[in-house]
Amino acid sequence: MYQIPRLRNNDQRQFFLIAGPCVVESKDICFEIAERVKAITDRYAIPYIFKASYKKANRSKIDSFTGIGDEAALEIMAQVGQHFSLPTTTDVHTEEEARLASRFVDILQIPAFLCRQTELLVAAAKTNKVVNVKKGQFMSPEAMSHAVDKIRAVGNDQVILTDRGSCFGYHDLIVDFRGIPAMQRMNVPVVMDCTHSLQQPNQTSGVTGGRPQDIPIIAKAAIAVGADGLFIETHPDCKNAKSDGANMLPLDQLESLLDRLSKIRAAIIN
Repeated sequence: MYQIPRLRNNDQRQFFLIAGPCVVESKDICFEIAERVKAITDRYAIPYIFKASYKKANRSKIDSFTGIGDEAALEIMAQVGQHFSLPTTTDVHTEEEARLASRFVDILQIPAFLCRQTELLVAAAKTNKVVNVKKGQFMSPEAMSHAVDKIRAVGNDQVILTDRGSCFGYHDLIVDFRGIPAMQRMNVPVVMDCTHSLQQPNQTSGVTGGRPQDIPIIAKAAIAVGADGLFIETHPDCKNAKSDGANMLPLDQLESLLDRLSKIRAAIIN
C-alpha cells in the first residue's frame, strides 16, 4: 500500500490496521500499546500502522487534556516508529502543523471537521507524505472526491479516505456502508474508523460518550463489504485514559477481534 516506510506484512489480500491510543499520554503507554499490537498483527500477518494524536485540538471543555507538548509527543511518535520498526500517523490541524508533524511521522491524518480545508490539504500533500483524510460527518461519500482532487492537484497521489460515520441527530452517528465502495471508486484505499463512528458527541457534560461494545459490529461489517483497512483506538486501561476512554477498545480484546476479522477477510477473498 503506497510507499509507507517500515510497513510489515504488506499482503494486499489482508486488510491493514491503524491502531493506538487516542492521544500521546506518555512514552510508556505508547510503547506498551505498540509492542502488544505489533505482536498480535504479526501473528495474523496484518499490516500495522501505529496511531496517536500528538495534540487534541477539538475538545469540548477548556480544561480537557490536550497533550504533553507538541514536540515532546511527536518525538515519542518517532521513537515508536524507530524502536518497533512501524509506520506512524498523527492528525494535523493547520498548515504549520502539517509541516512540523511530517518530520516525525509517516502518514498525516486530516480530521473529519477539517476535510474541506483547502490550504490544510494542500500543505499536507506538499510534504509528500501519505495523507489520510477522514470523511466529515456532514459529507456524502461522493463529495470526498474533492478532497482527493486537492491532494492530487499538487502531485501527491498517496491518499487514503476514512469513514467515521455521519451525523444522526445531535448525539449520535450512523454508518452507511455503501460509502466504502463509493469512495473506493476514487481509486484510493478506504478505511473504516470503528472507534469514532460509535462516538456519542455533543454531550451536555462536555465529555464525549461512546459504544465501544459495538466496535466488533462495525469492524465485521466493514470487512464484509470490502474495506481496505480498519482504524481502532485501543488502550490497556480505558477507564483511566486521558482522552476518549469511552470510545476505545480495551487492548485485551483486540486479538480475538482480529482473529474473527481475518477469517471474514479470508472468506470474502477466497
